Amino acid sequence: MPLELMSSSFTAARPMTDSAITDPGNALALPLWLVPENALERWLAELPAAAASWARAHEFRGERGKLLVLPAGDGGVLGAVIGLGSLPSVGALSPWHVAGLPERLPAGRYEIAHRLPPDVERLAVTGWMHGAYRYTLYRAGAASAGRPQLQVAASPQRALALAHAEACALARDLINTPAADMGPAELAAVAAGLARDAGAECTVLEGSELLERNYPLIHAVGRTSARAPRLIDLRWGDPAAPKVTLVGKGVCFDTGGLDLKPSAAMLLMKKDMGGAAVALGLARVLMARQAPIRLRVLIPAVDNSIGGDAFRPGDVLRSRRGLTVEIGNTDAEGRLVLADALCEADSEQPDLLLDFATLTGAARVALGPELPAVFSPDTSLATQMREIGEREWDPVWPMPLWDNYDEELGSRVADLNNVASNAFAGAIYGALFLRRFVSPGRAWAHVDLFAWNPRERPGRPVGAEAQCLRLADRLVAARFG
Repeated sequence: MPLELMSSSFTAARPMTDSAITDPGNALALPLWLVPENALERWLAELPAAAASWARAHEFRGERGKLLVLPAGDGGVLGAVIGLGSLPSVGALSPWHVAGLPERLPAGRYEIAHRLPPDVERLAVTGWMHGAYRYTLYRAGAASAGRPQLQVAASPQRALALAHAEACALARDLINTPAADMGPAELAAVAAGLARDAGAECTVLEGSELLERNYPLIHAVGRTSARAPRLIDLRWGDPAAPKVTLVGKGVCFDTGGLDLKPSAAMLLMKKDMGGAAVALGLARVLMARQAPIRLRVLIPAVDNSIGGDAFRPGDVLRSRRGLTVEIGNTDAEGRLVLADALCEADSEQPDLLLDFATLTGAARVALGPELPAVFSPDTSLATQMREIGEREWDPVWPMPLWDNYDEELGSRVADLNNVASNAFAGAIYGALFLRRFVSPGRAWAHVDLFAWNPRERPGRPVGAEAQCLRLADRLVAARFG
């Protein structure tokens, strides 16, 4: 049942987003004007007199988000206009200026009535596609018929926007799916499907194989669940090309283990595999655009459950690197499974190593749900990620790997503890723990993200979010082509 369900789930979002974009054809496309406040009078002067009178009568002033449909003389629709507010020009457009339109416009075919720079047009298409996303797997009668379409000529920028939208829809679907239907086996099946479609290799270590192949931390976290833990390993591309390795935290449900979470904190724990979802969505884009890299994706996929065989506070576990870890809290399990995966990733000396994880609530306290934290010993890498994120409207914020805090991860009985001895700086301690499993000098960045929209915004409905996916693809493009 779950695998069949997942098969239908991941085709659901893609046709919906595909149908939101159409090629130019014989059918007439209605103009869609994007008008900032400072261009209002110039735009009104270019309209037919009746349409300009209609806009003035409805007090359209170009306010951000204000939508107005203009009537034609025959009773039909002449076009539509969306206000951009104080934006200096249409060239400063973000994806979110147009993301609400698929929900608000009448059905029909529309075309942006401005010549946009290629990158700006790509962001506009990206926003439209985000706004067209719906997660409808469990809702009867949810259909996409009668929705507006955006007409855009084929181009490399449009193709990239579509690839990003497909990948984000995949990641959102994975995160939105309840844990009963999205466990380690289903996550592995998705990775295998991506590999099959792209001509990649995908291997999966399961259960006791993790001990036989020396992944003891992944096994310890996942061994209690009725759903066996797994390490998913996808490889693609020319072995001689620069190596890019992605690691994604795949905790499919997190009870907190024996340090049990309160019920309110457990409600969103189906999203604790958000890092894995982003890594798999990113892999989809990189393979689709034939990035000139040797790609590897490592996903430790587990449930953090409770039971007689659960790992305990005070236990000492040996890691793949050989370091012993005292368990100060079983709810700090994500860094344990990532440690083994990062150790393996690091062993191949990748040219770029990125890990994505819904790791700490402390990062959300510091930066909120919309701004992921990035940690890296390579300050130029962290700075580059912030700059690309700002351009792509997919932001991150660099946080420090503060060396003076490292000793707080000490243990009297093991090489280190999985949590600090105080309640401060939790996101930094999580990143410092992971740093122990990556070689000095490696171009590595750890992204602590939320993977969820807690409030409704255009193109960002309450639910899953593929944070940093577009940013990471553009980072790889900037570094390797």
